[in-house]
Amino acid sequence: MEIKQVLVTGGGGFIGSHLTEKCVELGYSVRSFVHYNSRNNWGWLEDSKFKNDIEIIPGDIREFNSVYQAMQGCDTVFHLAALIGIPYSYVSPLAYIRTNIEGTYNILECARLLQTENMLITSTSEIYGTAQYVPINEKHPMRAQSPYSATKIAADQLALSFFRSFQVPLKIVRPFNTYGPRQSARAIIPTIIIQMLEGKKVIRVGNVESTRDFTFINDTVNGFIEIAKYDDLVGEITNIGVNYEISIKDLVCLISELMQRKIKIEIENKRIRPNMSEVERLVCDNTKLTQHTSWCPQYTFENGLMETINWFKDNVQFYKPHIYNV
Repeated sequence: MEIKQVLVTGGGGFIGSHLTEKCVELGYSVRSFVHYNSRNNWGWLEDSKFKNDIEIIPGDIREFNSVYQAMQGCDTVFHLAALIGIPYSYVSPLAYIRTNIEGTYNILECARLLQTENMLITSTSEIYGTAQYVPINEKHPMRAQSPYSATKIAADQLALSFFRSFQVPLKIVRPFNTYGPRQSARAIIPTIIIQMLEGKKVIRVGNVESTRDFTFINDTVNGFIEIAKYDDLVGEITNIGVNYEISIKDLVCLISELMQRKIKIEIENKRIRPNMSEVERLVCDNTKLTQHTSWCPQYTFENGLMETINWFKDNVQFYKPHIYNV
């Protein structure tokens, strides 16, 4: 697939901003669709060194006309705009339905009308629920254990229906847990790092026994690019992950070693998901990605963590370490 004109929805966010910048580096003509706000703030692209090379389009993924206008003339669309915080999905499930399902519908219908050549829909490993077998390949059953994951399952299935019904040439990208610079403080790795940078001796976390497969942001972004380039992944779901499993307890200990801090772990009830909602284990099988593309991870977990730690040291002023938000 030859890529020329790219649109990234959710371009001001964590993964979206890194992906937008990578597309500029690769020489693509790039548009970034960012959530409109009265201050005209472009999220993490606000101070990007590539800002002058990106066409920024403020709008709302829930509003069809603004999506249609943003997609015109683009041969490749990376759809990342979504509500992603799992805890808040317990507070306002309807907000996730409107953004994650209706927003994806708008993208799909515009792609159908505009005959977009290359559509990538961002999924999540959360749709698998607690692993029924490991490593988890793309045929693993889907199990919604939170309103967030339910809306992402619905969006994935809606996308596949557009592929089968209207031949919209789309690919579903299913990243496992991504981490790195610019990530939300709600995510587990920034939560741990920020507390340590604040000098906390007791690190507050939720469930420490659950395990995850973490991928550094650069490797995740490279996975998106590789999937975009290969036509034989049209109509397919493709995992992005590194096949490395670590518990949250061991993660806290590893980060404390890298930061040379002596800490204790405290389980805080408000950080724990409802009992049946906790995803206990996620481990990626990335066989499809490695067999169909030239992708392979470039970062070890320790190297990625050190780069993340160093970034947060320099940018902790953007966060409020003393406040825990869902």
